Order: sequence, then structure tokens, then C-alpha cells
Amino acid sequence: MAQQIPVAAEAAIDATAHGGVHDITADLGSVRIAIVNVVLFGTPQAGDRGWVLIDAGLIGGKGAIKSAAAARFGEGARPAAIVMTHGHFDHIGALEDLAEEWDVPVYAHRLEIPYLGGEAAYPPGDPSVGGGLMARLAPLYPTKPVNVSARLAELPADGTVPHMPGWRWIHTPGHSVGHVSLWREADRTLIAGDAFVTTAQESIYAAVTQEPELHGPPMYFTVDWMRSRTSVEALAALDPEVVVTGHGMAMRGPAMREALHALARQFGEVAVPKQGHYLDQPALAEDGSAYREV
Repeated sequence: MAQQIPVAAEAAIDATAHGGVHDITADLGSVRIAIVNVVLFGTPQAGDRGWVLIDAGLIGGKGAIKSAAAARFGEGARPAAIVMTHGHFDHIGALEDLAEEWDVPVYAHRLEIPYLGGEAAYPPGDPSVGGGLMARLAPLYPTKPVNVSARLAELPADGTVPHMPGWRWIHTPGHSVGHVSLWREADRTLIAGDAFVTTAQESIYAAVTQEPELHGPPMYFTVDWMRSRTSVEALAALDPEVVVTGHGMAMRGPAMREALHALARQFGEVAVPKQGHYLDQPALAEDGSAYREV
């Protein structure tokens, strides 16, 4: 298993849960669906169409997401949009149901559109990386797409994020070809998706206990390690004050930044597996190897 960058315990945000939502900032909360986080953007009691959902968790998470949204924004409050960092199975579990029930647009990077519109499947997971049970089970994880094509739209080319004023999206490929992270310069808040995470996601024990650490993207689904490194370097260069990742605890402050810079500097040693299918044969949009027929 690759190494990780330890983080001082005080970097973890001690987020109080209200109605299943962990408060990160005044207008940002997260909901943990088993081993993955979904993010809610919007001030409490923002009301119908006054908030945004980022990612949609695992299959079976619909009820938890709806309950959390009702507690935070008001009973029956629907989002103005769903924004996807990427479309892996643990981020799209409730997407089709919620998009239809809420009649809401879904936004993603243009390179992620085929996986969300029913056109293409992801390359298979790689069980040879990481050394933990989560990695060994990778061949069993779903790679087929969902289909929300009727409501699907590309994120704006100017970098803005619909219904999230002050935020911009950053293309952070590597874990998937169309992966994006979301950044707000005003308070240096970063929603990193799976560009990097704050737990050793390859290990089921670590995924459950979530000891605070800085870790590269989940190895078993990362298809381009060179671009993944570039993405982490770009995010570290932002010097975020707050980070929310797809797996693990939200973190803030100098200890987090120090660990993130260390992860970027030592990425090849601590994040990249020693062997693996995608080390020598990255799955690329350019040659079509990132896409499989449905």
C-alpha cells in the first residue's frame, strides 16, 4: 500500500451534525453516505431552488440526502442544480432518482458527460494497487454509466459554476478524465472531489475509521497518474484554507496546507502505486481508451 501524509488532529474540522449535515462553513455542509461524502451548498433555510447538491453518493443514499436537505434548507426544498465532480459509482448512486424527482439540471465537465449520459462505461478498476480490501474488490465495482441525458449540461466554459456565485470549477483530471474540483477564492475553500482524499480509501478499515491524513486519489479507479500528480500540484498551489474531499474528513488551516504541499512534493513516492495497469497504460480521452462501450 502506498504511504500517506499524516495530518495533525487539529486540522480536522470538528463539524457538528444537524439533521445529518456536518457544518463546514456558513454555507457549506457535508453528508457522509457510508464511505463517501456529498456536499450541500447554500445557507440554512435557503428554501426551494436555493441550494446546490455536489455529487450524489452511493446507491441507497437517496433517503439520507433528501432528509439532510430538508433539515438544512426546509421541507420539500429542491436544489437549483446538481454539480458532479465525476461519475464513479460511489458518487452517482442516487443521481438518476434525485434528478428526476427534483426535475433539476445536472452539470459536469464535457469529458465526464459520456459517463452520465448513458454513452460509455469507465475502464475497469485495478485490484493490483493499494493493498487493501477496497482495492482488491475493484473488479466488482460498477463501471456502467447512469443516464441523466435529459437534464445533463456541460459546465460553462468560462469556469463559473451555475447557481454557485463566487465559485469556479477547475479541471483536475487523473482520477477520471473529466474530474473537476470547485474553488472559492474569497475564503479559499476547496471542494476537491477525489483529486486527493483525506483517508486511505484502499483500506476498508481506514475508509470506516477515517483517521486524518492526506492521501492521493483512490488508487483502484485512478486512470492517469501523471495528470493526477499535476492536478494535486495545482490544488496545493491554491493554498486552501478549507478542503472538503469525496472521502474522509473535511480539514482546515496551516497543518492541512503543510500536508497538502507535502503530498504534492512527494506524490510519486507516497501516492503512486508501485505497480498497476494504468501506470504504463493510462486511460486517455485522446485515444479513446478511457471509454468503454456500454
